Amino acid sequence: MAKFYYTYVLESLRDGKFYIGWTDDLKARIDKHNKGAVQATKVRVPLKLVYFEACLSKEKAIEREKTLKTGFGRKYLKARMSRIPR
Repeated sequence: MAKFYYTYVLESLRDGKFYIGWTDDLKARIDKHNKGAVQATKVRVPLKLVYFEACLSKEKAIEREKTLKTGFGRKYLKARMSRIPR
């Protein structure tokens, strides 16, 4: 069975801002964020998952995270998420 790594985007329900990260266990990582156990997002909980991509390698997931954090990546996400019903 293939192992997946995920690049994900969370939206803060407190301030509407986005957080982009990567993980090998998406559910556990989101739970960790929402329990306030992640320094970068603990003041922004609750958070909801609004987008994710699955990758076949850790390196690809990290590369994708870095890309999504650029101006081009954020523009791409905005376009993708505008098509997703909320």
